[in-house]
Amino acid sequence: MVERRNGKNRDRQGGLSEAERTLWRRTMEGTRPLAGRRAPGLSEEKPAAPSRAAGRALPKARPVPLTPKRAPEPELAPGQVAGVARTQAERMKRGRLPIEARLDLHGHRQSEAYRELAAFLGRCQAAGKRCVLIVTGKGFGKDEGGVLRRMVPRWLNEPANRARILAFDRAQPKDGGLGALYVLLKRTRPGQESD
Repeated sequence: MVERRNGKNRDRQGGLSEAERTLWRRTMEGTRPLAGRRAPGLSEEKPAAPSRAAGRALPKARPVPLTPKRAPEPELAPGQVAGVARTQAERMKRGRLPIEARLDLHGHRQSEAYRELAAFLGRCQAAGKRCVLIVTGKGFGKDEGGVLRRMVPRWLNEPANRARILAFDRAQPKDGGLGALYVLLKRTRPGQESD
């Protein structure tokens, strides 16, 4: 039985006119239902080929490539050098790698030091620098050292900073000893954006 509603012929059982069914089929062309489901709104009948009067067929949907998320980098501790050549790690530990840039955080508040550190690491990596020195100060009179001396290793392990770093270690006395850190930065490849 066919019912006339709003000027269109509708099938009482399916609820759609033939024009609506044709439009639905054209819209869904090239798609597949999820596993274990069927397309809504249409019976299992085979779709009719679109007529010439219906116009050109819609282009098939292209698959969208999904980029996998990178696993977070493992946390580093001073002196831990996973993924670094042994000779390079030894040279860094002994203070024999050339220091290409320095950041002195003496006198900075934590919030200022945090921002300065992140910006410094980004600039140095973008400039192709490999070994940098970060001076935190020793924090005299305190058993565990000053606030920055405790916080900078934590900040180096935050995802945005850690993505730039291969390793870090306490500096030799000539470069600041317990109040400074050598940081070995990852190389960026041409055309690679740093995080």
